[in-house]
Amino acid sequence: MVLDAASWNPRFAELPGRGRMRYYEWPGPVGAPAVVLLHGLAATGRLNWATSAPALARHFRVVVVDHRGHGQGIRTHHFRLADCADDVVALADLLGIESFVGVGYSMGGPIAKLCWHRHRDRVRGLVLCATARHFMRREAKAVLAAVIPGMVLGARAVPDFFRARIVEAMLRDVPPGPRRDFARAEMMATDPATVFQAARAVIRFSSRDWVSNIDVPTAVVVTTRDRLVPPASQYKLARAIGGAKVFEVDGDHLACVRAADTFVDALIQACTHVTAVTTAGQVA
Repeated sequence: MVLDAASWNPRFAELPGRGRMRYYEWPGPVGAPAVVLLHGLAATGRLNWATSAPALARHFRVVVVDHRGHGQGIRTHHFRLADCADDVVALADLLGIESFVGVGYSMGGPIAKLCWHRHRDRVRGLVLCATARHFMRREAKAVLAAVIPGMVLGARAVPDFFRARIVEAMLRDVPPGPRRDFARAEMMATDPATVFQAARAVIRFSSRDWVSNIDVPTAVVVTTRDRLVPPASQYKLARAIGGAKVFEVDGDHLACVRAADTFVDALIQACTHVTAVTTAGQVA
């Protein structure tokens, strides 16, 4: 991962009644469609999309956000995926973006889908990466849901300890060097209690009852060696959405970093496909 640091200028938005959110923006070509990049659990916008956002900005207007409790996202005591989706639309209001393509990675996938589910007139398309309709079997959900509240309490009592554990887990396979130092620094503002709440929200999430109703152009970027979100679940997501097009990346769940070149190429193709289908529909 090579970070184009000069292009990452943090901005902060005060969203009425919601809080203060860090975001990044690239204007892209004149009149380009907007894409909003939604990161995964325990990451930040900059960490998840370090190489993707500047590359996409050659074709699209790009907005990257930090979700609640992650990085310098809105501080919250009760994390809800639906609130994250509403935050995105509130930011779009502030930036004068009438409609956008929601691009979600892992946890960002449910948030992107909820943007469509809760604000259908604002979402012109979806690009869903390394994500699924739901993430765990029912019996596993029950066990983890029972454990996480205690972890939330512990993280509120000794946040530095739990933050360090989260960072270590995220960076376990990243060798020492500039990339590891960058990732560690990026995650130090994250609230560990909110991350645990977010994990519980992801575990509980399911779009099986309504995902087939998605009626905007959709692409699914499948990470074919993913051991966290099995490729079979990612393909099922694609099959559940009428007309969804699959783009494959030979990589694991961290393909956006570990296989960045391949991932970025697939992501650009996916976003280009979705916006082209959308534009063709508007012309028709």
